Amino acid sequence: MTLPQILSVTVLIGMMGLFLWGRFRYDVVAVMALLAAVATGIVAPEDAFTGFSDDIVIIVGSALVLSGAVQRSGVIERLMRLLQKRVTRVRSQLLLLSASVGFGSALVKNIGALAMMMPAAFQMAKKSDSSPSVFLMPMAFASLLGGLITLIGTSPNIIVSRVREEMTGEPFRMFDYAPVGIGLTLVGLVFLFFGYRLLPADRRAAPTMGEALDVHDYATEAKIVEQSVPNGQTVAEFIERHEHEVAITMFLRDGVRATPLADTVLNEGDILILGGNPDSLERAIARDKLDFVGTSEAPESPEGEEIGVIEAVVSAGSPLVGGTAGSLMLRQRYGINLIAVSRQGERIVRRMPNVVFRAGDVVVLQGPLGILPQTLNALGALPLAERELRLGSVRKGLLPIAVLAVAMAATATGAVPVTIAFFAAAAAVVLFGALPIRDAYDHVEWPILIMLGALIPVSDTLRSTGVTEIIGQWLSVTAATLPPWGAVALIMAAAMAVTPFLNNAATVLVMAPIAATFAGDLGLRPEAFLMATAVGAGCDFLTPIGHQCNTLVMGPGGYRFSDYARLGAPLSLIVLIVGPPLILWFWPVA
Repeated sequence: MTLPQILSVTVLIGMMGLFLWGRFRYDVVAVMALLAAVATGIVAPEDAFTGFSDDIVIIVGSALVLSGAVQRSGVIERLMRLLQKRVTRVRSQLLLLSASVGFGSALVKNIGALAMMMPAAFQMAKKSDSSPSVFLMPMAFASLLGGLITLIGTSPNIIVSRVREEMTGEPFRMFDYAPVGIGLTLVGLVFLFFGYRLLPADRRAAPTMGEALDVHDYATEAKIVEQSVPNGQTVAEFIERHEHEVAITMFLRDGVRATPLADTVLNEGDILILGGNPDSLERAIARDKLDFVGTSEAPESPEGEEIGVIEAVVSAGSPLVGGTAGSLMLRQRYGINLIAVSRQGERIVRRMPNVVFRAGDVVVLQGPLGILPQTLNALGALPLAERELRLGSVRKGLLPIAVLAVAMAATATGAVPVTIAFFAAAAAVVLFGALPIRDAYDHVEWPILIMLGALIPVSDTLRSTGVTEIIGQWLSVTAATLPPWGAVALIMAAAMAVTPFLNNAATVLVMAPIAATFAGDLGLRPEAFLMATAVGAGCDFLTPIGHQCNTLVMGPGGYRFSDYARLGAPLSLIVLIVGPPLILWFWPVA
């Protein structure tokens, strides 16, 4: 091996060691690898930052923004609520959740699909009196399998498509992955349906800050208008429709307080004081087309300043204590609205402007996001930034779904390049108000993009120095006596073995050129080997660190590092057995 080849391998081995050590975050490791590659001369200074202008970075970032918009719309959440009424057994709930995440991952990036469905998992676990850990890891694994179905489901598919285009002049298109991806997803779902019992049944996540403070029963108010669903219905019908998750604690009719009896008929103009958790309240107001007081009386803001909501705790020394939103003139003096109040051990029955604040109250405030931090400081309220609240925000319904469908249709027909289609779609959901621009930036996983941008030139050194040719030759010798399915399985196993330590996108950046060289040395077509690389890199079921979906469920599910292999090792073996014949059926090598 030449000196540049030795340096290239040394940098990558050092990078993998740092990934495995876990002392530094993966994006920091990628930056360190890039700097080392520049310092050793295997990456020219003028090429050091070419990765950040790569199409992959744009596509992944745009897909995350679209996922956030779809999640915010609540459409998938509403569909799941309709289905979960008919599904009460744990195993059936598991199949419903896993299948929904799996096939949803074909439409949006798999981590976005998983994030959208996690609240439904917690709801189902609560109703069936089971641990969320029963659902979360199978859902994460299903999201990885479902991500194999389309070009945009997961980052490896996009990278592999580019490698094929460089080799043959034709990339993998949107649904070229579907036959293999759907087959593996169905097989995986069958395994998860029976194999979930391999997981420990007693895993419980540590309580969140909201749970520790018992922040679950907020009070807010909304008005019934002409088009509202409860107009003309009884209180009992309202409560039943919302599955007893939202209560009417009091209502005002013509300015007079009234007690909400079960047979009381609600009329246009009634102001309802509603109690429940923030998600349930937001769903009830949106679905029933109620006039949410906080939205109809939004505070003024400087031109271009985004209005948002924040959750905060009233401290003991706060000037709010002993006062009300009305007497303190929060809107006039501070430019904010009081949206909801939660008080431990007590249900609020007053209108929001008349609630007397106490120390320990948790409040939801609405105002210009640019001034909310300073305002909270002046009011002696401590922000809770642990969870996102949609209470007090506006849903755009089917708009994000329609934008995503247009983008997918445009790319599937080849009318518009994937990069342009998804970048335009991400811009559209922001411009049309389906996702506030601040939330759009929050949904972009910047560490992932930094890692991609830094690793693209580093991984390319394997090709530019000739290392891929050497490894391809070694693999060719190993596979010389193997049948085609064995050679494909060898590439898949190699990618599957590396991805827990390199991250799936980084694995493909390293393995795809090797797979292409490997196929060329054997005199075979490269598509099956590239597909095997994508499948292997996308199927990390052994650790919580190889894919962000696995990392996402580790805390909420209360899992330990060793729990992943208990369920993931058998699933990995199944993919290795089923995957190669399935790939060769649709992508013959001759």
